[in-house]
Amino acid sequence: MEQQRRTLQQDLDSLTDQIEALEQALEVKPNYGMGQGDPAVTQWELDLAILKQLKTKRENLQDALGRLATDAYGLCEHCGKRINPERLAVLPDATVCMECAQKGLKARQG
Repeated sequence: MEQQRRTLQQDLDSLTDQIEALEQALEVKPNYGMGQGDPAVTQWELDLAILKQLKTKRENLQDALGRLATDAYGLCEHCGKRINPERLAVLPDATVCMECAQKGLKARQG
């Protein structure tokens, strides 16, 4: 349990560092002039999309830490069965077991 908490926290810390770096990079907005085709515009747009994904991942990791504190971590939010530890090793913020994921079932939204 402590190892899982440490791993989640390390992932969260790393993600927070990445988010901060991207936010700093996005402070400088490139010129969107007509017909300029500046590659910096494309990179800025990509960075913005990545930032959104990283923030979602951070929220998921924070939720996982909360589930860990309430002993709900590692339980499928759909069927209630234990999520395979190998799945959690790859996706530490997983909220559904592999069987439910294959069926296309998503965790209940609260």
